[in-house]
Amino acid sequence: MADKETEIIPDKVEDCIGLFCPVPVFNTSQSINDIEIGEVLEVLTDDPASTNDIPRWAKRTGNKLLKFEDMGDHFRFLIERVK
Repeated sequence: MADKETEIIPDKVEDCIGLFCPVPVFNTSQSINDIEIGEVLEVLTDDPASTNDIPRWAKRTGNKLLKFEDMGDHFRFLIERVK
């Protein structure tokens, strides 16, 4: 049980399903400012470009991508606001 990954509970969810580049990155950028430093934003998207765009955005803005999951019909990102 000690080896089990602790589930991260997001402080805010940004649902970008059905939206395509550049909207998911734009919405993520807006939503990250709605949470406090140290809090976590969950981003849901079905845009294939987001698998590259969101990690690149996180790195460029200095925020921390905690987790990426391919859920089959959509992607899930957990991003910690660092600044």
